[in-house]
Amino acid sequence: MNPINLTHAPVLVVGAGIMGVGIAQVAAQAGHAVMLFDTREGAAAEAKAKLSATLDGLVQKGKLAPEAAAMTMGRITSIDTLDEAAGAKLVVEAIVEKLDIKRSLFRQMETLVAPDCVLATNTSSISVTAIANGLRHPERLVGMHFFNPVPLMKLVEVVSGLQTSAAVAQAIFDVSKAWGKVPVHARSTPGFIVNRIARPYYAETLALLQEQAATPAVLDACLRAAGFRMGPCELMDLIGHDTNFSVTQSVYEANFFDKRFVPSLVQRELVDGGLLGRKSGQGFFSYAEGAAKPGVPAYIPAVFPTCRTLVVMGSGALADRLAHSLHQAGHAYTRNTGADWVGLSVDGAHLRQTDGRAATLLTNPDTVVFDWLLTTETGAVLAVAPSLRASDTWQKQAQVWLRALGYTPVAVADVPGLVVARTVAMLINEAADAVHQGVCTADGADAAMKLGVNYPAGPFEWLGRVGAPVVVQLLDALDAHCRGERYRVSPWLRMRVMLHMA
Repeated sequence: MNPINLTHAPVLVVGAGIMGVGIAQVAAQAGHAVMLFDTREGAAAEAKAKLSATLDGLVQKGKLAPEAAAMTMGRITSIDTLDEAAGAKLVVEAIVEKLDIKRSLFRQMETLVAPDCVLATNTSSISVTAIANGLRHPERLVGMHFFNPVPLMKLVEVVSGLQTSAAVAQAIFDVSKAWGKVPVHARSTPGFIVNRIARPYYAETLALLQEQAATPAVLDACLRAAGFRMGPCELMDLIGHDTNFSVTQSVYEANFFDKRFVPSLVQRELVDGGLLGRKSGQGFFSYAEGAAKPGVPAYIPAVFPTCRTLVVMGSGALADRLAHSLHQAGHAYTRNTGADWVGLSVDGAHLRQTDGRAATLLTNPDTVVFDWLLTTETGAVLAVAPSLRASDTWQKQAQVWLRALGYTPVAVADVPGLVVARTVAMLINEAADAVHQGVCTADGADAAMKLGVNYPAGPFEWLGRVGAPVVVQLLDALDAHCRGERYRVSPWLRMRVMLHMA
């Protein structure tokens, strides 16, 4: 198929809900004539009127020029029948997430539009290949997955089904860029890029809750300290537990019940009880008027304690950071760069970064493990877990050492991998599998997760900072502890460790 140019193409948007109106807005702002249709009588006209009011509000706030608002609205026409859209060169569907309804719509569109019209679905979870089944020209159907709110969110997943033409996918990629978006190519597999790679962000916290590792407030605080804008518990409350649980179920079923995607009993109980989050007034947290949200203790600075012997163990960026902090404080120490763990040995007691094993399983009884340090922000919350054999004295002293290093230690149960390390390692692992299976590129995965769900870094950016050997060691420890398929290491990561060792 020859290259397709959609630069000035008339656009039909089917579905006048939040997503459809947002798509119509960005297309019109980019200069396209846009037709907006909805099966509910009057819905398209109502949606256009609401959009006009929204743009007027932006004008009044000085965020949009009056001329730009007028031109945008002048390009949008609400239509009452699909017959009026026969001249469309790009159809973007943003209707209910039901396969049969989407298939029926596109079969109808094939009878109305020209053979060179591109058909795009905004589906977030349904197979593009399945939607194209039964079309006379399945090669012209492609996924064009926007994120809510469409005018603000930059990411567009350009999803190719088995029969999608490369020229069609590239045309959608190019027009997405022209609309001010950042498009990323994806293959049509369950969850595409974002909804697939993001599953561990919710799943690991739900597993930690089931293991009674910590409270929702503590788990959220740990992950916010690592740079995430919202903790997983407050984010699930915002999304709605019914919606989040449904997506998890669909990904689980679509992957033939792969244990990596198994839904959570904790979340199912919330759904069964109607505790859906913000929209019901109660989820992990209460949203009743005046309800106080639980937090974590404030940072309390400390000075480095005195000791007889202090050794910085291991090598790499973290060991260097620990040594630098001690040097700045004028504290005497030695280094053991050949050690197979990273942290501090204080008078024989160990304060060490987690390698995925529970502290109690390590040789030294006086051991406290701490989470991955993905931030240098003073006072950042940091999960710590003492060995069940550790003395009370060392447990207290370890917290003082961490506060002196500039962190706010919060105690969690002695679970393997703690909170941030376990979550980020699984995000990296899922992204590695997506690349291994040809769903996307590493750069595409990084862009998708930063722009689609506002992650502080892409999974492969984290991998570059932490290193494949550290990630694989942690996942292998989790796999050995849990004895299941959930923490199996991606072959792509295994290969990177082999290359590192070569």
